[in-house]
Formats: sequence, C-alpha cells, structure tokens
Amino acid sequence: MPVVTCPTAVDPFALSLNENPFPPLPAVRSALIRSIDAANRYPEFLPQRLRALIANHIGLPTDRVVLGGGATGVVMQALRAVTAPGDTMVMATPTFDGYPIVAQMAGLTVVAVPLDEHGHNDLGRLADAAAHARVVVLCRPHNPSGTLEPATVVVKFLSRVPRDTVVLLDEAYVEFTVPEQRIDVAALIARFPNVLVVRTFSKAYGLAGLRIGYGLASTELAAALWAQQLPFGIASTGLLAVAASYEAEDQLLQRIRLITAERHYLRLRLSALGIPTTDAHANFMYLPSRGRLWHEVFAGSGLRIRLYPDGGARITVGSRASTLAVLYAVGKSAP
Repeated sequence: MPVVTCPTAVDPFALSLNENPFPPLPAVRSALIRSIDAANRYPEFLPQRLRALIANHIGLPTDRVVLGGGATGVVMQALRAVTAPGDTMVMATPTFDGYPIVAQMAGLTVVAVPLDEHGHNDLGRLADAAAHARVVVLCRPHNPSGTLEPATVVVKFLSRVPRDTVVLLDEAYVEFTVPEQRIDVAALIARFPNVLVVRTFSKAYGLAGLRIGYGLASTELAAALWAQQLPFGIASTGLLAVAASYEAEDQLLQRIRLITAERHYLRLRLSALGIPTTDAHANFMYLPSRGRLWHEVFAGSGLRIRLYPDGGARITVGSRASTLAVLYAVGKSAP
C-alpha cells in the first residue's frame, strides 16, 4: 500500500507559487487542531457565518460578499454566473496562470494584452479590448510583475469599461501594499456595480492549503455569484482559521512586514549585481528577461521558480536562506 506523506512545512527552495514562508499563526494552528474532533460533521450548507465574518471585518453588508475555493474558485463562480461559451475574456499577458485555465474551462475566447516595458498593465489597450468583451481582468498588484497602478488611474480605466462588462479586480496580494495605496472597496463597488474585487487567504494569511477566497461586489452581482455557491463547499476549518487570523491581526501584520523587508533586501542585492527588477508590491520579485536566460541561470540550483514564455522569472520572497540561494545562483551567472 503506498505511503502518503505531507509536504515539508518549510521548503526554502519552493519559490514558484508565492506561498507564505511562515506556518499558520499559533492561534490559527490551535483552532485547526481543535477542529479535528468535528471532522465527521458537514460544514454549513452555505457558508453564511464565514460570509458574515468577512463582511463585518471589511465593513460591508453581508450580501456584498461571496466565497469560493481560493480566489480561483471565486473567479470560476463568476464566469459561470455571467458568461456563456464563446464570450470574450480580456487579460494581460503574462498574468496569473489560473486565468487562461478557467477561461478555457468556461469556453471563452481570450484576448491577451501585453504588459508595457516596465511590467505595468497597459490600461488603455485593456479598456479598448474590454469594449467588446464580457469580462476583463485587472490584477492589482499585478501577477507576475508585482506592479501597482495608482487608484486614480484604475478609476479612470473603470470609467472607460462598459457597464455590461464585468471587471475582475484581482487583489490577491493587497495586504502587501501600504494602506494609502489601497482602493476604498465600498466606494468602488458603489460607483462601479460591474466590478468584482477578488481576494484570498492563501497569500498574506498563509492559508493556501485551506482554499479560502472571497469576492466583494454590488448586491446584484454578488447575488448572481452566490447563486453558484456549492452546497457544503467551504470546509468548517475555513471559518475557524479566518476568525483566528482576524483576532491575531497584529501578528499577521508583523509577518507581512518581515516579508516586505526581505523583498526590499532581495531587490537591493539584485540591483547591486546589475539585475533589474520590476517595482513589486507583493511577496515576490519579477526579473524581466532583458537578454538573460533565467532558466539557465537557475538550472541545477535546486530552486523552484516560475519561468514565463517571455523570458521573465518570478521568484517568491521567502526566508533569508532562500534569498541567499537566489543571490548565489544569480551571482554565479554574472558576466
């Protein structure tokens, strides 16, 4: 009989999925351990308590919140709710790997708009393409470049998008941005009822294995997505982990500061080696190709990073050990 083992809790060389390098917060771990005794019981038929918990924390009415299996689950529910096979979905390229996958699953036609030379979304071309699309995606911060468009520029972009085109505003990494760079979600969805803000507990909260994502939208759009909510689809552990995370927010913020500081350190050291990076506002760095063959640079290093067809490479910010391993691999290849 095959033996099933759990992945290593801390793997400094796993730098391809933008996972949090820290294990669950102590309070979250304790809550998850306590939940084992209730594993024989179904969760709520629909996750009303988790919905209310998130809404209360963010300061929105409960009916503006929807839930899914990670951010990807929320996006899939949105596509089921608002699209039909053959519709067009606009996105940047490169982008989060999940978007082309879910578009294909929904039978959508993808229109890809290249990032500009600095790794930013080309909002003008995205808006032009959105005029003939059912859905358009805007990642802020962008994945994989980590760049961040100013809030005023985003609002201008949204003003150009037709009201019958749904905008997926992906904020999977929003917790890594400073508060003054964040967008007032309540005001945004009140002004633009075609916007679905997508977030996750997988990144900053470090709960990727629990698959908890949520969306924030107008009452009408949220109702359309809630109708796609899978019965018993969110495990009971989700409610306990989120509640414990919210109660330990000071510890969470400290971890975010540590990751952000490590990102600054890695960027500074790469710059000293003559390696340009984008201005990332997330828990990863993006190395544009600029003639460098990153697949060759990291071959044999033992590091697992995300490589892109355009030649760029995305590297998750992890521990100091992983940072030094990245710098060693890059340093060896320096001319």
